[in-house]
Amino acid sequence: MPQPLRMHQVKRILEFHQQGHSIRQIEQLSGVSRNTIREYLRRTSLSGLSTEELLKLDDDQLMPIVQTDEIEKNRAGRLTDDRHQLIEQRLEYYKTELSRRGVTRQLLWQEYRSDHPQGYGYTQFCEHLSRYLKRDQAVMHFVHRPGEQLQVDFAGGKLGYVDHGTGEWISCEVLICAMPFSHYVYVEALRSQQQQEFIKGLTNALYYLGGVPPSIKCDNLRTAVVRANRYEPLFTEAMEFMAAHYSTTIVTARVRKPRDKPSVEKAVDLAYKNIYAPLRDQVFHSLEELNAAIRRQLEVFNSQPFKVKAGSRKQLFEEQEKSKLKELPSSPYLIRNITHSKVQRNYHVILGEDRHQYSVPYTLIGKRLKIIYTPDTVEVYDHWQRVAVHQRSYKKHGYTTLAEHMPTNHKHMAQQRGWDDEYFLREASYRGQAVQEVIKKILTSKAFYEQTYNSCLGILRLGKQYGNQRLEAACQRALAAPTVNYGMIANILKRNLDKTSPEHGHTTPAHSQIRGPQTYQ
Repeated sequence: MPQPLRMHQVKRILEFHQQGHSIRQIEQLSGVSRNTIREYLRRTSLSGLSTEELLKLDDDQLMPIVQTDEIEKNRAGRLTDDRHQLIEQRLEYYKTELSRRGVTRQLLWQEYRSDHPQGYGYTQFCEHLSRYLKRDQAVMHFVHRPGEQLQVDFAGGKLGYVDHGTGEWISCEVLICAMPFSHYVYVEALRSQQQQEFIKGLTNALYYLGGVPPSIKCDNLRTAVVRANRYEPLFTEAMEFMAAHYSTTIVTARVRKPRDKPSVEKAVDLAYKNIYAPLRDQVFHSLEELNAAIRRQLEVFNSQPFKVKAGSRKQLFEEQEKSKLKELPSSPYLIRNITHSKVQRNYHVILGEDRHQYSVPYTLIGKRLKIIYTPDTVEVYDHWQRVAVHQRSYKKHGYTTLAEHMPTNHKHMAQQRGWDDEYFLREASYRGQAVQEVIKKILTSKAFYEQTYNSCLGILRLGKQYGNQRLEAACQRALAAPTVNYGMIANILKRNLDKTSPEHGHTTPAHSQIRGPQTYQ
């Protein structure tokens, strides 16, 4: 039977029946099918009341008469048999069993049929069970207060960049944070989910927001939670210190309960569509370059207007949430790790966590030094004296070296390795145009670059000995020669030929045996 009739329709049928109309005539007058009319007349006749008495009843009194449990079951297309009553009694048991490891619906149905061979088939069994399970899937709508909480999570999908030196693909974790009231989102790529990276990402998120919410909710990450507990989780010491530094509270979602933080779960999906997808064909060569691109896409996304209400995430956050946040402390919270390393013969110490080497003054070779490092910097101490500061590098088996830490001969070698044509042409341009032309001639005259660079270096040093003005004059005089070299420029300066013009120099006397340039014209 189709959907049940409304009570005014049932009364209309009763009125036509009282007036003596046939079933066919009632069908034409009411627009209700004949089978439905017969069914409702049958239902009313079972009540034992006359048509007059039925018409005097109000809707609430008439409804139980024409819509009984038995009728509704027949209307839904299932018979009122023992099979349905039996399975209804065991649905709670089946629900409990499904939560046990390895128990499937197929197994439960097989056990059910072994006890009741005439029971439901597998499809109907699953249908009844699914309807019962849906009762526990109701979703509650929460009303969030402005600035109340920051929800954080790591996206399942990763981003990355290509290392410019090695061509290796570096995969990065992606931290996503969301404010539940405004749905304002922050996204950052991190090197890993390790504790120091996670705290660095949270710190950057708070500075992006411009304030601190009363609580931060995250998953039960091993880098943040020592022991998961629904009521009193135990956090790592670093997370506790961070919470105290920013005057906030760290809370966790229940284990395997993603709906405890629905705002950030939705933000992850939105990040895939609005950040991952637009950047999918771009190639980046550093983490900083990747995060700069993420930040640009993030600004576009947060500024996009809502589809079903006025304003945007950014507008709603700035107007109603930002003022509710606590002020940030004067300095960010940083995890400081301490380790020790012996200075090797190459005057470098090794940071074991990254397998990267950092230079210290060569006079400290053989000493054991203390290294204090954060996600961004590496400081090296000899007792209480700081002897080196470096920007932290995560390149494994790499070297970070400062020139001031090298012995003199190493500095010269490093400087020589850094020479190229552009360097000498640039240095020559500071001394004069003729000097630059001489250097250009020398660079193109010899195939072995080290010999060429030594000649160029010698000419440039003549400027320090004789002055750039005399060097420019000497080079101007030497340019008339078909070839130029360091010895020629040094000889001109030594004999002071740069101080005289070529026409005032030595002249060949006229003689019948000597032919002049006019002979070859």
